[in-house]
Amino acid sequence: MKTLRISLTLIAVVLISCTAAVAGQLQTTVSIAPMKYFVERIGGENVKANIMVKAGSSPATYEPQPRQMAELSRSEIYFSIGVPFEKAWLPRFKSANSNLEIVNLGSCVVHQPMQAHVHEESGHEEHTHEGHHHSDKIMDPHIWLAPQLVRIISQQIRDTLIEHDPANAPAYVRNYLSFAAEINNLDSELLEIFARKGKKFSFMVYHPSWGYFASSYGLTQIPIELEGKEPSPKELAQLIKLAKKNSVKAIFIQPQFSRKSARAIASSIGAQVQTADPLAEDWAANLLRTANAFAEKH
Repeated sequence: MKTLRISLTLIAVVLISCTAAVAGQLQTTVSIAPMKYFVERIGGENVKANIMVKAGSSPATYEPQPRQMAELSRSEIYFSIGVPFEKAWLPRFKSANSNLEIVNLGSCVVHQPMQAHVHEESGHEEHTHEGHHHSDKIMDPHIWLAPQLVRIISQQIRDTLIEHDPANAPAYVRNYLSFAAEINNLDSELLEIFARKGKKFSFMVYHPSWGYFASSYGLTQIPIELEGKEPSPKELAQLIKLAKKNSVKAIFIQPQFSRKSARAIASSIGAQVQTADPLAEDWAANLLRTANAFAEKH
């Protein structure tokens, strides 16, 4: 009986210690799951990161739940990345928590325009979409899919955590350096995957999420839609022609968007429809998995 009491006491002490450790963590909120990966790699055990856009939801149309707003009230930092829902919601987040610091991680990198449809006209390729051209300057927010850009935004995460929690600055610096090395190794692995192909190639996606990734590794992204707009019948025919020309074996979709147009094109050219999720939380493993799929299915 005495042994049992001692064991129960030890368990209670451990539980109290764990609760205290959690309570002592720096509370943060992030927009999307990959950002949780970045913040927790740099923050380690000293930081808790809550995700706003849950798995399977679209960051274009997401509306936070009441429970998430309650969690946000306990956060000191909100790391934004520039996804569409933030435009309407960031002012509301600030109103709900006046002490919240909103850190835009997209502000420290150069953005490129969102890619529109690719099709052939008069023997050359043009990037166009009905009602949308390059002059519109619709900027692409998917900067987290390029390892080189993640290394940059990670520095801003590190500096922000140090500003809010200077006592743990040495840990944040160490963790950042470790994560930077991980990013460098990932970049090398991705370069090796595409180098084995021996040539530049194209991949077809439903939503143009992978533009920075394509630019980083000398690939060509062929998107089907832009801003949720399905291609017209004429554009669909042009995309099918382009897919055949580029020997496309798979069309990549993400769980948050419709599969209708992707399936139509895949059916016309005998290709597969596969998933490539830009919002997966296992960021490094996901990029390797996607790179191998792009290379294999070309």
